[in-house]
Order: sequence, then C-alpha cells, then structure tokens
Amino acid sequence: MSAPVPNAHVLTCPTRWSDVDENGHINNVRLVSYVQEGIYDLFRHHAVAVRESLFPSGFIIARHEIDYLEQLHHRPEPLVVRLTVERLGRSSAHVEVNVCRDPLTYMRARTVVVARDRESGRSRRLSQSERRFLEAFAPGGAPAELLPPTPQRVPVKDPRAAVPAHRTRRRCRASAH
Repeated sequence: MSAPVPNAHVLTCPTRWSDVDENGHINNVRLVSYVQEGIYDLFRHHAVAVRESLFPSGFIIARHEIDYLEQLHHRPEPLVVRLTVERLGRSSAHVEVNVCRDPLTYMRARTVVVARDRESGRSRRLSQSERRFLEAFAPGGAPAELLPPTPQRVPVKDPRAAVPAHRTRRRCRASAH
C-alpha cells in the first residue's frame, strides 16, 4: 500500500460503465466531475462543515488546472479522490485534488474555490471558522499560507512548456483517513 497523505480529505467514487467513451477509457469530462464531487463533499457534506454551518451561501469554482496523467479504465474498484488545501487567500482556498486507484494517480487538479455571498453573488471573506476548517486539510497539519487576494485574471502559461517529453507513471498516495 502507498504511503498515507496526512490531513487529506478522501472520497471514494465508483466508476460506471456509462463513463466510458468510444476510446474505451473513462472520459475526461467525467474525470472532472470526480474532482467536483470531491470539492462538494469537502465543502458541503463534511461533518464539520455541516455541523458548524460553514459556507452558508455555498462557493464557486474560480479555476481548474488539470493534468491528465494516465488513461483510466472502468473497473469494480472505486477511485480515491484525495483533496488537500495548498493555501488560503482572503476569500479563496487553493485545493489540490488527486484522482487515484492504487498504485496510480490518473488525474491531478488544482482548483480555486471561492466563498460566495448570497446577496451579491460575489466572493466574500472566509470566516475564521471556515479558515480553521480548511487549514486542517493543509499538508503536515501546518496552517495554510495566507495570501493576498488573487487577481481576477490569471495569465495563461504555455501548456507545452510544462509537459515533459517522457512522462513517468504517477504513484497514488493513499490516505490514513
């Protein structure tokens, strides 16, 4: 078994035969929905978030940055969707999401989740209780880094610059949670 990832939120998701595309693997769009299910599970279904009524007006996804690492095929074993909070802004959480089935990571996403104000529909500051909740999912248990607000426009990097000529297989790290 792979090494545990401290402080990760973990959701298991089955793949479905209907997720398979004409190429015989799980469709990329369906992989993104596993990321969204993990985010929703952390922010809306997590026992602490429900008990403390965190994110009362919900949240919005401001950004997804996705790396498809391996082709994923339908099998009976569920996927592990593992989320860690990389850093916090004033109104946002930068979350890394890994979609795995031991021993491989099939997809890695970095997602910016923004707290929402119900009245205006715009972003709002994270409350202290929301911040404490999210800090618990930072690697190593250390508080997530407090960042200045992220500008609305993010420069797009050339995706070819980050892709290695020969990609090695990614190992899935299981969680102790």
